[in-house]
Amino acid sequence: MTVGTGVISAASVDIDRATVDELEAATVESQRGAVERLLSVPAVEEAYVLQTCNRVEAYVVTNDGPDGRAALDVFFEEVPEDVLVELGHEESLRHLMRVAAGLESIVVGEDQILGQVGDAYEDALAAGGIGSLLEEGVTKAIHVGERARTETAINEGSVSLASAAVKLADDEVGVDGEAALVVGAGEMGRLAAQTLATRVDHLYVANRTAERAEHLADTVDADATVVDLADVADAVDESAVVVTATGSTDYVFEKSTVAGSGETFVVDIAQPRDVEPRVTELPDVTVRDLDALKTVTDENRAQRAEAATVVEGLIDVEFDHLLAQYKRKRADRVISAMYESAERVKAQEVETALGKADLDADQREVVEAMADAIVNQLLAAPTKSLRDAAEEDDWSTINTALQLFDPEFGGESEEAVDGDEIPAHIRDQMPDAVFDQLGDD
Repeated sequence: MTVGTGVISAASVDIDRATVDELEAATVESQRGAVERLLSVPAVEEAYVLQTCNRVEAYVVTNDGPDGRAALDVFFEEVPEDVLVELGHEESLRHLMRVAAGLESIVVGEDQILGQVGDAYEDALAAGGIGSLLEEGVTKAIHVGERARTETAINEGSVSLASAAVKLADDEVGVDGEAALVVGAGEMGRLAAQTLATRVDHLYVANRTAERAEHLADTVDADATVVDLADVADAVDESAVVVTATGSTDYVFEKSTVAGSGETFVVDIAQPRDVEPRVTELPDVTVRDLDALKTVTDENRAQRAEAATVVEGLIDVEFDHLLAQYKRKRADRVISAMYESAERVKAQEVETALGKADLDADQREVVEAMADAIVNQLLAAPTKSLRDAAEEDDWSTINTALQLFDPEFGGESEEAVDGDEIPAHIRDQMPDAVFDQLGDD
């Protein structure tokens, strides 16, 4: 791979464009497993997968864009083309910042997405999918998400998808004074339980792991009962409202689970879905999913429009910083090779010259200093030119320079290709004037 040609490609499916069925077709069993699958493609050098209840996204680094798009097309082969959004290098970086900031969420500004972006980073890191490009891209997105929430009002009120689900239930059937069931003790289940606890007379909590359900029941300010998943049908009989948000890959509610339970309102915010589609055939059971939540969150978008505009400006600034950072590091790689090549030649010639002359220590020091000065003065202008070439995305000039100065370029040497910065021993020999010219502090 030539320096500067590694690019990020991404593809996204989310509930804004896709139906619940289409989103489910994109769902992966685990983020880590999905990253490993992408890395098995020879052209893919780095990979990152983000899956939440309302989106599935994959990011890859390849030698060029077509290779990345081809890998993503295979990854999302079960998803209809008209709901799959493909993003190029710069588009994908900006999009991930928007996602982390909460601008792409169903509930604009919700806090949970920031933690999910971080969890996906940890999964990709464990799978070996994070290299220099995605390391900087993902961590910058997390930084943007943090700034958006501390410097703007984008998350004012801490609205979440779970609270939107409770609002939908309240709007359609009312929750005050009723009994409710929350299935799932993860982040969304916890938020749903906390929201319902202030409104209902009794709360049932069910989860695959009983300990987590018990902990959730103990922390909510309500009369709460823990039920085993195997006995969830009994809790449904007692509940007017059900909010389900598990991470199960199998249906938690089959038709037989809720048959005969009477009037029941179910909000399914799990992905993949917790509720078997045949449940909708029951006349007394109403099921709402992520599609239904779109209408509830329109008001949220309008309320946060002003804050979203501020966040957009913040993203513009951070995005420019990230691109400059990428370009600077790519230029540093070739500058490092250039100085190392010159250092090798200088050392050889100085040693040859000193071997032919009978000089004392002071005289040898003068010769060596003169050689260093000549190299530094000769390379100062090319160094600035290479930085300028990077700023202008002139990778042809950069790669040509690397071929000229690095005899191992394209061979087995990893240093010029994978090094992120100019090595310390080379930087120490470069004069301050070089960095003054480059704006390098």
